[in-house]
Amino acid sequence: MSDNLALIIALVAPIFVLVVLRINAALVFLSLCLGAVLVEYVAGEANSLITLFSEQAGTVSASSMQLALLLLPAIVTCVVTVFSLHGKTKMMLNILPAVATSSLALLLIVPLLPSGVRFDLESQEVWRHLVKAQALVVGVGALASLVFLWMQRGSFKQHDKRRK
Repeated sequence: MSDNLALIIALVAPIFVLVVLRINAALVFLSLCLGAVLVEYVAGEANSLITLFSEQAGTVSASSMQLALLLLPAIVTCVVTVFSLHGKTKMMLNILPAVATSSLALLLIVPLLPSGVRFDLESQEVWRHLVKAQALVVGVGALASLVFLWMQRGSFKQHDKRRK
């Protein structure tokens, strides 16, 4: 069990941060999805562009560039949406997207880590369970995020009425 401690902490800590700081986990989940798309389609070209313009770019590895592109949208979303949730109901409903966000982040980050760390984490039982549930994580996380955002539609209308 102690071998799995790092993965368990990596799963639980983001959930705790998202819930306690009342960060909109649905938006963070979707930001991670955007980061995954950026890694897939932009990371290779971005790394080539950086090495073209900077001699010091050799110190930036491809995995570092991929991790930055993956996490930057989510980090910015966390900063922008901190303390954005109000009411106990929304805070309780935020737990499911927070769990999905944390799980998705781990599923996306571990394969981008250096090989030694990656192999250590991938050999753990918690990782094997998470990989088996990855379709569930993505599907339920996407659905929960969309429902959570659709539920906030009414609050956007009220905000617009106050401005007029």
